[in-house]
Amino acid sequence: MSTSARHGITVGVLTALYAAMIPAHAFEIDPFSVKKLYSKTPSKGQVLVKKPPQSESSSITGGESATKPTANSTLDRAMADPCTWGSIKTSVDLLEVVERAMCSNTEARQAWVNVKIQAAQVGVAKAAYLPTADATLSYSRGPNNYQVQDRPDLSFNSKTSAHNVGVNANWVLFDFGLRRANLENARQLLIAANATQDLTLQKVFVAAAQAYYDLMSAQSALDAYSEAEKTSGESFKAAEAKYNAGAGTLVDKLQAQTDYAQARLDRVKALGDLRTAQGTLAVAMGVDANTPFTVNTDTRDLPDTAFVTSINQLIADAKRTHPSLRAAQAQLAAANANVNAVRDEGLPSVSLFGSANRNRQIGQPPSATESDNSSVGIQLKIPLFEGFGRSYRVRAAKAQAELKSVELENAEQQVSLEVWKNYQALATETEGLKATDDLLKSARQAFDTAKGRYKAGVGSIIELLNAQSSLSKAEQQRVQALSNWHVARLKLASSLGRLGLWAL
Repeated sequence: MSTSARHGITVGVLTALYAAMIPAHAFEIDPFSVKKLYSKTPSKGQVLVKKPPQSESSSITGGESATKPTANSTLDRAMADPCTWGSIKTSVDLLEVVERAMCSNTEARQAWVNVKIQAAQVGVAKAAYLPTADATLSYSRGPNNYQVQDRPDLSFNSKTSAHNVGVNANWVLFDFGLRRANLENARQLLIAANATQDLTLQKVFVAAAQAYYDLMSAQSALDAYSEAEKTSGESFKAAEAKYNAGAGTLVDKLQAQTDYAQARLDRVKALGDLRTAQGTLAVAMGVDANTPFTVNTDTRDLPDTAFVTSINQLIADAKRTHPSLRAAQAQLAAANANVNAVRDEGLPSVSLFGSANRNRQIGQPPSATESDNSSVGIQLKIPLFEGFGRSYRVRAAKAQAELKSVELENAEQQVSLEVWKNYQALATETEGLKATDDLLKSARQAFDTAKGRYKAGVGSIIELLNAQSSLSKAEQQRVQALSNWHVARLKLASSLGRLGLWAL
C-alpha cells in the first residue's frame, strides 16, 4: 500500500473516532457551570424548606396559634434527596404526600426541564464571547487522463492524489452590545423559568395537600357514620324492646328501623367516598390507585397561622415575592433585552480572524506540488440594507415588550385578588371552625339528654332520632370545616408566593 493511501486511511479513521467521541464527551462539557443554575430534582426541596418571616400575632386568629415546630428529621429528609422513595408505607404523612407529588407530577417535571433548557441557553449566550475554530481535512485520489491533439509528447496518463489540511478561527471583538443583550435575554428567561417552576410546584403542593385533607376528611366521615350507625342500631333495639314489651308503638319501632337503615346506607356511601379519595391521592403521589395506605386523622393540634398579618401587608408582600410576578417581571426584562438585541444586529461588528492551510498534490505533471499559506486579519462588518426587515423586527420586539408589560399588570391584579379571596376564605373557615365546635358540643348534649329521656319513658322516639340526626350532621360539619380550614390556610400561603414545607 502506498504512503498516500495509508495517509488517507489514517485521516479517515481519526475522523471517525472523533465523531464517535463527540456524544460521550464533547456534548457533556459544562465550562460555564450552567448545571448549578437549576435544582437537582423536580421537587426543588431545598428551596421549599425556607420559612417566611413570622409575625407576632395573627389578625385572623387573634394571636392564638398552636405552633408545631418541624422535626429535624423532616428537614433532613427534605434536604437530602426528596425524589428517592421506597415503597409506600401503611400510613403516610403530609410531607411524604407533597414530596411524592412534586417529584412525580408531569407538570412539575416539565417546568423543571424548561429551567434546564433556559440554563443551557445562558451557556449558549456566554459562548458567543469566545472565539470559534474549525479544522478541515480532505483527501482525494483518481486517474488523470490528459490528451493534447497532435502533440502526443504533451499527453499523459497518471494517478493523482491530493491532501488538504486547514484551520480557521474567528473571534468577535466588539459588536456594540449584541452579545450583552442576548446574554441578558437568556438570563431573564432563566429567572422566569425558575419562577414558573416555583409557581408550578406551589400549585402541585396545594393540590396534593387538598387531596390529603380530602382523604383525611373521608376517613373521619366514615368513622362518624360508623358511630352514627352504631347509635342508630342501639336506638332501634331499644324501640324494638319497648314494642315487644308493650310499652312502645309499632310506629316508633318502624321509625327507628328506618333511621337505622339510613345510617347503614350513609356508612356504605362514606366507605365508597373514602376509597375514591384514597385512589385520587395515590395517583397524585405517582403510585397505583389500588395502593393501600391510610393518613393520620389526629387533628388536635392545628398548624400555626403566624404568617397571616394585615391584608394590606399581605398584598404588598405578595407583590414582592409571588413567583407569577417574578416570572412576569423577568419576561418583561427579557423582552426589553430582545429589543436591544434585534436593534444591535444592525450595528457594525469587529472580528479577528485567522487561517492556515497546507495543500499537497502528487501525480500532477510536471511534478508534485506542495503549498502552505496562513493569514491573520481584522474584519469590520457593516450591515447596509436588508429590505427594511430589521425595522419591522424591531417593531415586533417592541410590541412584544409592550405585551409583557400588560401581562405584568394583569398578574399584579390577579395576585392581589387571590390574596384577598384566600384571606377572606381563611377568616370564614376560622369562624366556621369555632362555630362547629359549639355546634358539636350542643348536639352531643342534646343527644345524651334525649337518649336519657327516652330510656326513662318520658321522651318520644322522634325526639331521640332528631337529636341523633343533629349529632351526626354536626360531626360531619366539624370534619368538613376542619378540612376546609387546612386547605384555606395553605391556599393563602400559596397566594403569597411563600408556600413551602414549613407550612406542614
